[in-house]
Amino acid sequence: MAAEESRIQALADQILTLAHDDLLMHLRFFDMALAQLKWKEKAKTGCFATDGQHLFYDPVYVLKAYQENPKYITRSYLHVLLHCIFSHGFQYNKLDTDDWDLAADIAVENVILDLKLESVALEEDADAVRKLRVLREDIGSLTAERIYRYFRHNPITPREREELVRLFARDVHSPWRNGDGGKQEQLEITEEQWKKISERVKADLKSFTRNKSGAESLEKNLEETTRDRYDYSDILRRFTVMGEDIRVNDDEFDYIYYTYGLEHYGNLPLIEPLEYKETNKVREFVIAIDTSASCRGAIVKAFLRKTYSILKGSENFFHRVNVHIVQCDSQVQSDTKITNDEDFDAFMRYGKLTGFGATDFRPVFDYVEKLRLQGEFEDLKGLIYFTDGYGIYPRKMPPYDVIFAFLEEDGNRAPVPPWSMKVVLEEEALEEDNG
Repeated sequence: MAAEESRIQALADQILTLAHDDLLMHLRFFDMALAQLKWKEKAKTGCFATDGQHLFYDPVYVLKAYQENPKYITRSYLHVLLHCIFSHGFQYNKLDTDDWDLAADIAVENVILDLKLESVALEEDADAVRKLRVLREDIGSLTAERIYRYFRHNPITPREREELVRLFARDVHSPWRNGDGGKQEQLEITEEQWKKISERVKADLKSFTRNKSGAESLEKNLEETTRDRYDYSDILRRFTVMGEDIRVNDDEFDYIYYTYGLEHYGNLPLIEPLEYKETNKVREFVIAIDTSASCRGAIVKAFLRKTYSILKGSENFFHRVNVHIVQCDSQVQSDTKITNDEDFDAFMRYGKLTGFGATDFRPVFDYVEKLRLQGEFEDLKGLIYFTDGYGIYPRKMPPYDVIFAFLEEDGNRAPVPPWSMKVVLEEEALEEDNG
């Protein structure tokens, strides 16, 4: 029995070696990624899987699948490898796992089909290509993040899910989950290390595929994987200003002398408490909303709730605030002044988005400058512009900080001005925080 298992193991290793070498020969830009993924036998599982460090495989499953179709092993190997390159497993516990499982599988299979490798082609690919064509019409570029977002807004039926799983699933994703007790296992290869590998793949891809077609989907997924992600709370700290908040300054108040005076001289304390304390507080800022046709109302409101709740929740607000929510497409459409929570709640409940024309950023900056000259702001620290990025930027640097916030990276749009900051937000994070 032991000899039989050993023989099966040896044959499975030979098959995996053939698959590995085939991928290395045709996709040389994956050399580093292939070297990082170590094989690990897991008998009686009947599947492939990965935890970002290992390629788990069942030797008997490998032999049976190879006997039916040798290409299926190479296809599955590439499928698992792309999950790692795109860091699909590292986001698992933040998302709805059923939708993310399917979105990740569809994304990697779309990339594989886009590469048009004969050594991984399967009979059912024609059905998959037709399904991908329909999805692409509704979603655009098929990254896992965009597909997942689409499924969250457009839930699919159990029958549709079953069909998609049949066409696109090649492995199981159970190793992506946290370990027992919700504690993440410590892996030798971290998300940051895989990101560096992905950046290397992205760089090598340009030289290997120069003047060749078939790598567009791979490039789109690599852009999504390697783009910088930001802590929005940290970014908003740029909008804090120094000011006085009416509260006891415990750092400069001596309770010994204060109580001594009360005890010996009646109600006459020797030292009065300092009621004013300098703190970093947001006092005045502008939120500009691009209301061109590409910015949906629901996500705009989610962005506003997120922005306001971060500032309010982190105690960055003064007791009195001066916040202007300016809506603009090619011209300023409206300006709502917020001075307290009630104003904001009323705007979110009854306010409407207006505009939906072309985009020009300059009118907002002209309008804000006009308000400054009229004395509307005492010390305007910053402006954050939520937009798709397709508009005309002002040339002149304003006397306050500026952030342009986008929902997704897009290499086709013009770069933001050098005096401003760009941040790409996560739509899923905005929606999760706002229920």
